[in-house]
Amino acid sequence: MNTKKLVYLVEDDGDIRTLVAATLQDYGYRTVAFGSGREVRTAIRRQAPDLCIVDLGLPDMDGLALVRELWEDHRFGVVILSGRGDLSDRVLGLELGADDYIAKPFEPRELVARVKSVIRRRDQLLSMAAAGTGAAAVARFADWTFDLGDLSLTCTDGRCDTLSAAEASLLLALLKAPKRVLSREQLQSAEDTRDDLPFDRSIDVRISRIRKKIEDDPKHPQIIKTVYGAGYLFAADVSWGRSG
Repeated sequence: MNTKKLVYLVEDDGDIRTLVAATLQDYGYRTVAFGSGREVRTAIRRQAPDLCIVDLGLPDMDGLALVRELWEDHRFGVVILSGRGDLSDRVLGLELGADDYIAKPFEPRELVARVKSVIRRRDQLLSMAAAGTGAAAVARFADWTFDLGDLSLTCTDGRCDTLSAAEASLLLALLKAPKRVLSREQLQSAEDTRDDLPFDRSIDVRISRIRKKIEDDPKHPQIIKTVYGAGYLFAADVSWGRSG
């Protein structure tokens, strides 16, 4: 069995496609490159990767639409690689569920570090669930159950949603420190990323996405509260258990 992590790269520029694929392969990743969204869709139906890197400027479809589609799959991480480095594009990419956003031009080693971080973060969450050690496999708070096994959120009223690995890591950090204020720096450290969005917007965007899933009124949150000038506070009681 091949134990190397499988990465799909969707990039229409042949030179960049060759560079990124060769770099990832040099660092031990099994990499398959595609020039269009249609091609990667076909490949995913045959075998899901551990991570998919998506360029936004694809010849056959909008890259953000593909990111949204891949996010709905839930089985793997998604990293955006794009020359569209405007803050609005980067925030939109994170809002659609991407685990990270890398703007061109980029340093190949930085891209490898980001890929490694996303895959490691997802593996750590799944390992914690499988082992049932440390933070247990299931957390219950308010009307919600968060299952580390599949990164799912289930409400007592039957609603169900799934978090990205980045969102799950962020929620986990809050769940492990209820009734405590955590700064953006502490949350960014727990998330194990080195995002360079101004004013830590990556944290704020992901907090907003989590709130939309768990809060009755995301504009007036009662579970994840903002402590202005300090950070965020998880206000609900938390109990831990095992799934099943």
